[in-house]
Amino acid sequence: MDLAMFNQIAQITDHLYLSSAGAIKSERIRSLGITNIVNCTMEIPNLKLPSLECIQIHVEDSPSARLGAYFDRCADKIHNVHKSGGKTLVHCVAGVSRSASLCMAYLMKYQRMPLDQAYFHIKKRRPVIHPNVGFWRQMIDYERRLFGRNTVKMIPSGIGPIPDVYKEETKNMYGY
Repeated sequence: MDLAMFNQIAQITDHLYLSSAGAIKSERIRSLGITNIVNCTMEIPNLKLPSLECIQIHVEDSPSARLGAYFDRCADKIHNVHKSGGKTLVHCVAGVSRSASLCMAYLMKYQRMPLDQAYFHIKKRRPVIHPNVGFWRQMIDYERRLFGRNTVKMIPSGIGPIPDVYKEETKNMYGY
């Protein structure tokens, strides 16, 4: 895996970005025109910059963590920032699980993307994303609430249940 991928700030839409905490440097934030940050880490303090608003969501990257409780709040925040002409960066420690899940929730709620499409949209822009199984279950429930149906389902694998969108990337590892 290319470590540079972890330090990229991926542009998800014209107003939404996703990254690891390590990628956040004040010059980069300013040059991209980012006005808001959603920090979904337990341990990393918010970046302090004039004219930058930060919200912090204290959630662990654990399958039992209740990230779904923040899907609407974060999606609404990203939407309202966009409506007022701003741009939002969502980050966690690695930019792989928590932040990617929140970006997918936003794409489902406000861009009306089905979950599978939201995943592949973000994966194309930030190939290292890999939300944990617990977050997938919460996103599957969220998709059903929003659209009344699901495009992703959990399937059995050699390492326990995984979302079917992981099947291709894991089949060589675990031999289906």
